[in-house]
Amino acid sequence: MLFSHVIGQDAIKQRLLSTIHRQRVSHAQLFLGNEGSGKLALALAYAQYLNCSDKQGDEACGKCASCHKYQNLAHPDLHFIFPVAATSKHKNPQSDNFLQEWRSFLIENNAYVNLSGWYQKIGIEKKQAIINTRDCNEIIKKLSYESYESEYKVMIIWMVEKLHYAAAPKILKILEEPPPKTVFLLISENHHLIINTILSRTQLVKIPPLANDDLRNYLLQRNYSAQHIRDILPLANGNLILAEKLLNEDDELNFRFSHFVKWMRTNYAYKMQDILEFSNEMAKYSREKNIAFLQYALRMVQQSLLVNYQVEEHIRLTKREKEFMQKFHRFLHPGNIPVITREINEAIHHIQRNAQLAILYTDLSLITGKHLRKK
Repeated sequence: MLFSHVIGQDAIKQRLLSTIHRQRVSHAQLFLGNEGSGKLALALAYAQYLNCSDKQGDEACGKCASCHKYQNLAHPDLHFIFPVAATSKHKNPQSDNFLQEWRSFLIENNAYVNLSGWYQKIGIEKKQAIINTRDCNEIIKKLSYESYESEYKVMIIWMVEKLHYAAAPKILKILEEPPPKTVFLLISENHHLIINTILSRTQLVKIPPLANDDLRNYLLQRNYSAQHIRDILPLANGNLILAEKLLNEDDELNFRFSHFVKWMRTNYAYKMQDILEFSNEMAKYSREKNIAFLQYALRMVQQSLLVNYQVEEHIRLTKREKEFMQKFHRFLHPGNIPVITREINEAIHHIQRNAQLAILYTDLSLITGKHLRKK
């Protein structure tokens, strides 16, 4: 991965390059950013540049033996750890069991990837993947060896918030005092789920969402229609993965909008039978799909506040969303939006912690309905 292949993020690129030029490479860095911001792509470009044998100013050469192997994600001094779960083929899984799928997954998506896509790639959509003890043992084992070819050994831990609490203590010492010329690049979307002992041992590299201009220019190069890009850009919120999903899959957006409308009306009606039916329906879908739905609901609730205050220049709604919210915003008003927002955020957190979905939705719907009915 070359820096020129990473969309936008010019300030972050310069910051990363500066650490190499000034020989101030931190041994443990946490690349923290929202989905679709390019944090893994940046980490790969940084690692490739770090070990390039013929650097061309602020870019790796792309031609040396190291660069060729990095571009195929098959360099012997580049290691990956990522969340996995048991499958019919691998009863006691670890990252190495899925390296072939992992490499093709990153190459196919130019390293702009998310958990739901990874789960689908290896067929574990309805499971909760973790970074387990076996992988932590493998980290220690691999990094105890001398470098094969390059100056630096690089260990990329993707979605480090999935590190199982029982596994984390195994890598604390090597994370704090790694072997010479070893670099840990930790990738995360939610630092609140990372244990403090890991956080305290890393240098934070905060990756912002993609700028709209950078995202628009990239999508135009991919031959999407300018009009369609304009329609989805406010909804994407700097997330390339979501932007392409909205451009390619209207079905998912239809699902979220129709179910949000149904949910709000069901909650307001406050009929227990209807609430239970909706809760049981949502429980049939994967946790990742439910998290995406509640994140969409959260955005709609927050947009309702802008509709209430008539702040037209900041409203980011499609035509049909705006039509619904103009009718419904009197029930989602400044008096109840803060508490509903808090409850949805907590629900997302509980889903990430494996809450029982039907019970969670029933409870959330009753609380939301109670506040929707307050004037």
